[in-house]
Amino acid sequence: MPRILGKKVDLREYRLEDLDAIREWVNDRETVRNLDDVFIYPHTLNMTEEYLNRILEDKLENERHFVIASHETDEYLGQVALMHVDWRSRIATLGIVIAQKENRDQGYGREAIELVLDFAFGQLNLHRVELCVREYNTRGCHLYLKCGFVEEGRKRKHYYIDGQYTDTILMGILKEEYMAR
Repeated sequence: MPRILGKKVDLREYRLEDLDAIREWVNDRETVRNLDDVFIYPHTLNMTEEYLNRILEDKLENERHFVIASHETDEYLGQVALMHVDWRSRIATLGIVIAQKENRDQGYGREAIELVLDFAFGQLNLHRVELCVREYNTRGCHLYLKCGFVEEGRKRKHYYIDGQYTDTILMGILKEEYMAR
């Protein structure tokens, strides 16, 4: 897979040496509370190795995974993926994480999303990219809106965390909306 080059970040292939960087965030409560329920339980080293190996061996069907790397140093900053790709309807689900707290709010996530949307719409010819975000994840909500995603609906009191229910916000962006920006 060729690299997708940006100004601050590049989207690159995963490597075995990314394991330590992934392990640094995969059990961090503050980081994973905004991610999928796959992180509801602590991840063992073996679980993380299996995940990385499935990506390296290209065994995750209908998914495209990228490491978000520093353009200057090639250092692992996080990861972004197009998941659950429906090739008939040309739809994918976006997932992203910036691993280290000190790298958040630096523009890395926004550039990574824009690079992956360029790839999704320009190279894969997808029609739509969608995502779900929890209402309490205000940083994520703001970022997705800045990247052109539109709130399309809510599942009210859909997700239970920290003793209370919160809404899940459904967002999407269409190819023609992205290209018109």
